[in-house]
Amino acid sequence: MNPFLFSSDSLSKIDTILSHYPSDRKASAVLPLLDLAQRESGGWLPMPAMEAIAIMLDMPFIRVYEVATFYSMFNLKPVGRYHVQVCGTTPCWLRGAEDIMDACKNHLVLQKGGTTDDGLFTLSEFECLGACVNAPVIQINDDYYEDLTPGKMLELLDQLKSGGTVSKGSQIGRQCSKAITQEKIGESC
Repeated sequence: MNPFLFSSDSLSKIDTILSHYPSDRKASAVLPLLDLAQRESGGWLPMPAMEAIAIMLDMPFIRVYEVATFYSMFNLKPVGRYHVQVCGTTPCWLRGAEDIMDACKNHLVLQKGGTTDDGLFTLSEFECLGACVNAPVIQINDDYYEDLTPGKMLELLDQLKSGGTVSKGSQIGRQCSKAITQEKIGESC
């Protein structure tokens, strides 16, 4: 297996990250280093990246691996350019997350956990994205899309596929988690 080599830009970021921790506690930097490695690897963590981090932090590899497998934000296999994560927790489920997931599966011809043949989309279920008031919610890469309908979800997927820009946040114009008016409720159903 080839060793993982961080870019010079990432090595500079690692120096900055490590400067925030006492030298005898540098293992505390494992989360930001895993995040940096995942970003540099195209959205997933190959084993050589975790091995490189273990060496940098003077940690046993198994400890780095335990952290990477504990947190759902880390992917241990390649994901598509757009990692679509549909929240499946109760508030999102009650507001139609299952319909959002079905719309994604049908439109992308994909099962949960799969990646499209062109490598553009990976579809996952996520437990609690923490934006319950704006349910149903999805996360695509680092961005949240809230107050979704199946139709709006398909529009987002098509815009991403065509290279267009997509509007992050509420898809009905809600400001933060402000209550929506009766008119907006009718539009979102």
